[in-house]
Amino acid sequence: MTTQQLVSQINQKKSFLCIGLDVDLDKIPTHLLALEDPIFEFNKAIIDATHHLCVAYKPNTAFYEAYGIKGWQSLEKTIQYINKNHPEIFTIADAKRGDIGNTSTMYAKAFFNDLAFDSVTVAPYMGKDSVEPFLAFKDKHTILLALTSNNGAFDYQTKKIDEKELYKHVLETSKTYKNSENLMYVVGATKAEYFKEIRKIVPNSFLLVPGVGAQGGNLQDVCKYGLSENIGLLINSSRGIIYASKEHDFAEIAAQKAKELQTEMELILS
Repeated sequence: MTTQQLVSQINQKKSFLCIGLDVDLDKIPTHLLALEDPIFEFNKAIIDATHHLCVAYKPNTAFYEAYGIKGWQSLEKTIQYINKNHPEIFTIADAKRGDIGNTSTMYAKAFFNDLAFDSVTVAPYMGKDSVEPFLAFKDKHTILLALTSNNGAFDYQTKKIDEKELYKHVLETSKTYKNSENLMYVVGATKAEYFKEIRKIVPNSFLLVPGVGAQGGNLQDVCKYGLSENIGLLINSSRGIIYASKEHDFAEIAAQKAKELQTEMELILS
């Protein structure tokens, strides 16, 4: 998917909502556990109920890998279902990969070719040759971890090197990578006060923003400094939507929560 296609979807749906499909069998409605593939059935119900309200889905691969081969098969079925039924929706493999070049190439093939995701999250710590293999894929996007929403982000990401925070070095250096136009960045909603500085470095890049809702991030604060000329934001909500109910109406309640965010986004875009 091209960036322009993503922007077109945002404008059509009046939404820049991304829904995280982080499936924990201990948290889904118990009646699903009797089914052959409860993870996929849960995802399918959420997708069917919310696809008109969001522009992206983001499965965190850890929640599938934790269940071994069955979990990976559930992930495969989920991405195939999205691509077949809602090909206009942007898909994100939240895998946080990143290794030496030939290994990164294999990771990229796994998520871009085999599973056919539109994008994958990548850690920048190993530098250029660990990121560029992902950027080599046409119309695919690499979402680089820049400034995350967890408390541990302050251990490294905001430390100064030559009077400049490390996350700023990451942003600036990444712009020199080959095919850097295919880069997006993870910036946590709980770090809303940093968006103004980030936009000085990457004024038009898309930012994937986790942390709205359950983690305490505020949509208005993020949009105040984070919106760009082409919108440039994907606001992710996971637990606040998919686990809003454990009853038989879980998908309907999830849709209500998604609608609340979409309505707020429509007002911001108007």
